[in-house]
Amino acid sequence: MNRDEFLVKTAGIGIDLPAEAPEKLAVYMDLLIRRNQEFNLTAITDPEEIYEKHFYDSLYPLTDPRISGTVADVGTGAGFPGVVFAIARSDLKVILIDPTAKRCRFLEEIRKELKLNNVTVVNQRAEEYVKTKREQADVVIARAVASLPVLAELCVPLVRPGGYFISMKGTKGLEEYQQTEHAFQVLGIEHSEIREYTLPSGDGRTIITAEKTRITPGKYPRNYGQIKKKPL
Repeated sequence: MNRDEFLVKTAGIGIDLPAEAPEKLAVYMDLLIRRNQEFNLTAITDPEEIYEKHFYDSLYPLTDPRISGTVADVGTGAGFPGVVFAIARSDLKVILIDPTAKRCRFLEEIRKELKLNNVTVVNQRAEEYVKTKREQADVVIARAVASLPVLAELCVPLVRPGGYFISMKGTKGLEEYQQTEHAFQVLGIEHSEIREYTLPSGDGRTIITAEKTRITPGKYPRNYGQIKKKPL
């Protein structure tokens, strides 16, 4: 997918990018490729694949009108989907959370280079960040970070009641979702839904959107070792 095809496909799913977005995405891609070896940011370095598997894929959740306000991107890595959200939607307040210092240095460079005043970079683990920012985000999103039962315990405590936890998964999203129903109940999720879609290349994707209706019990999240060893 080249730049023009990307713009056509993006418009085709109902996303109206601001005029400056294509140039900002091009600069983002250039920095991503140039800094990749130093910061270990992505296995995808071909520009056409970046447009499809990083940019288009990151934009797809924005077809959901419920994404608004403060959006926390947990385990953002090189900034997907959070940086793309910030470029596409200046009305969003985007918090990029990642435990790796060198990736956060890259994200700060991107933030400054693209003048993304709606972005904050946080170099912390989610289970540490939640200690001071519990239940403050309108939306918490994560893309390819961990299995859904693990991810839910890390992310849902950050979501305010009435907000949403969104997980971006591949073709095994439904299978992971079926293993997470108990965790959702424990953490304060009562309503959730699954959307499946296909990238132009044919790769399957799954978006799981869970609405938080109750306060998460204070004992969650546990430390990461406990979460991973014995998921809810």
